[in-house]
Amino acid sequence: MNEGTAEITRSSSIFEQLKIVFRRNLRQYAILMALIAIIIIFQIATNGILLKPINVYRLIGQNSYILIMAIGMTLCILTGGNIDLSVGSIVAFVSACSALFSVTWGLTPGLSIILGLLMGLLAGVWQGFWIAHVKIPSFIATLAGMLLFRGLNNLILNGLTIPLPDLYITVASGSIPDFLGAAGLQIPNFVTGSGVLHVTTIVIVLIASLVLVLFMSLDRKSKAAHGFVLGSFTAFIVKIVSLFLIINMFGLWLAAANGFPYVLFLLVTLIIVYSFIATKTVAGRHVYAVGGNEKAAALSGVNIKQVMFWVYANMGLLAGLAGIVFAGRLNAASPLAGKDFELDVIAACFIGGASMKGGEGTIIGGIIGGLIMGILNNGMSILGFNIFIQSVIKGLVLLAAVSFDVYSKSKTTTRTAK
Repeated sequence: MNEGTAEITRSSSIFEQLKIVFRRNLRQYAILMALIAIIIIFQIATNGILLKPINVYRLIGQNSYILIMAIGMTLCILTGGNIDLSVGSIVAFVSACSALFSVTWGLTPGLSIILGLLMGLLAGVWQGFWIAHVKIPSFIATLAGMLLFRGLNNLILNGLTIPLPDLYITVASGSIPDFLGAAGLQIPNFVTGSGVLHVTTIVIVLIASLVLVLFMSLDRKSKAAHGFVLGSFTAFIVKIVSLFLIINMFGLWLAAANGFPYVLFLLVTLIIVYSFIATKTVAGRHVYAVGGNEKAAALSGVNIKQVMFWVYANMGLLAGLAGIVFAGRLNAASPLAGKDFELDVIAACFIGGASMKGGEGTIIGGIIGGLIMGILNNGMSILGFNIFIQSVIKGLVLLAAVSFDVYSKSKTTTRTAK
């Protein structure tokens, strides 16, 4: 039994247990509390506009491509604070390739999307080769990639903006049809006071929340069967009930707008898959090991080259997927697509708790960081903030997040030394 577990076991009060858990996970909980605080501030400042169902729906679409790339960027940073500066250019390159395949060559939209994703993967493989096998620092290799893929984008488009087929728009901005509503089952929209609720969305979210509760319960039961010391059952009930209510409230808000977006389904799937890879697989543990101590990881048998190669190849694939989504939202391939996206993605990961030194951070943390950036952008736009003021505020938020990371680590080092 480790010291932290013993400390929780000795605490008889649920509040004491929660206090200990919070103290041991200060960084993660602080990020979540910051997100909640920002939501409350802008909800009040915008007179309730921020959390209107239609604005929540738009927030998902507006930030989907940043959140998709934040998943891959988190893995890059975990390997030792490495970053990928080329992701914005890969977004542009893949959207240009989409125009080439579907418009110029006349291929079907579905095949064009698949080929676009393949081009993103190949771009990531190119980066991974130079970083993993030639040992070029990631900053230099991806800086070169940023110039390379931006140039290829402009060569393909020749400076033109080319409209894309409707399938791209559906993927990026469409919603799952209301099959149940179409069958005649409709619920009055008591959220906005007009229209009807998207019944299929309510059912999907309800089923998903019940499955989550089931898996959490089975996980607790499995840990108990294997002799793990568990926290208070009351605290566990509070946790799952809170998650159930939050998820279903979110689903209700989507149902009051345009329903469940396809891109949200894609994003949730990616979060689940990559969280599983990062925490439950050998490949994920190797990523954390390389970032924690590369020399020790190599001595333990971890193939450093292989880890670095697949992480950057994966980043290219996710940037390609983000390029498909962004092109769909823009309804066209543009020479200016993806401009400065790398800055928002990197900021999202560091705000979300990824360590500059690597080895620390989570996929969920990167998503929360991306949401903080997205809500800041949306809230300040609603309030009519000058774009330069918005940039100043986002810079200060990033600086504050990294400063907190440095401070919390220094406190931990001090306690360890004592």
